[in-house]
Amino acid sequence: MRILVISDIHANYTALEAVLNAAGSVDETWCLGDMVGYGPDPNAVVEAIRELPSLVCLLGNHDVAALGRMPFETFNGDARRSLLWTEKVLNADNLDFLRSIPSSSKVRGQATLAHGSPRDPLWEYVLNTLSARLNFDHFDTPWCFVGHSHIQCSFRLDETTDRVWLETPRVDLPLNLTSRMLLNPGSVGQPRDRDPRAAFAIYDSEAQTWTPRRVPYNVPEVQARIREAKLPEKHALRLAEGW
Repeated sequence: MRILVISDIHANYTALEAVLNAAGSVDETWCLGDMVGYGPDPNAVVEAIRELPSLVCLLGNHDVAALGRMPFETFNGDARRSLLWTEKVLNADNLDFLRSIPSSSKVRGQATLAHGSPRDPLWEYVLNTLSARLNFDHFDTPWCFVGHSHIQCSFRLDETTDRVWLETPRVDLPLNLTSRMLLNPGSVGQPRDRDPRAAFAIYDSEAQTWTPRRVPYNVPEVQARIREAKLPEKHALRLAEGW
């Protein structure tokens, strides 16, 4: 099956629309969480996700907070301001949809799905080989797909030497999933790897390949909506440079 893997949309509908158009026809979509937070379009994003056929979806930490299940004090000041606004504008149908989604990890075929990490699905960032190695002990499938860090990358475990290798994938170049791996599709709505283009991945479960993808979108349009909503200026500025 050809599966679209997305994460960290963060209420950026313009970026999500660009990703869905670029991905084309897929058999399933796997969303690894954080549909809301930071951005100006929480209702449009959740509604678009709700309408996707053959959807598998997890909650991220921002989604959980918007549901009132996590103290806003656990977030930094700018993120907290955005969540307070998001909580006020999310409509009842979209809140009901978010309430129906699990925040725990989920297994789909040969892949484990988690927002943060299999060890701590909501909060842990897998940013280096040490955190990746610790997490390989917390899933039994060959591969694990995570989001949360907003960085498109992959970690490969050499089971012979018990060493983990960080790999920065080349866009549009399929990776052969030949060993145990932990992979991040990057962020749709707020990349933080110095590439402002929306990030996603295509997972082919039959060919056992993972193809990182990027697509440009209209950043100034989203920045204008952030400012119109009076959300933190930082959330507008960072979109242009991917930080």
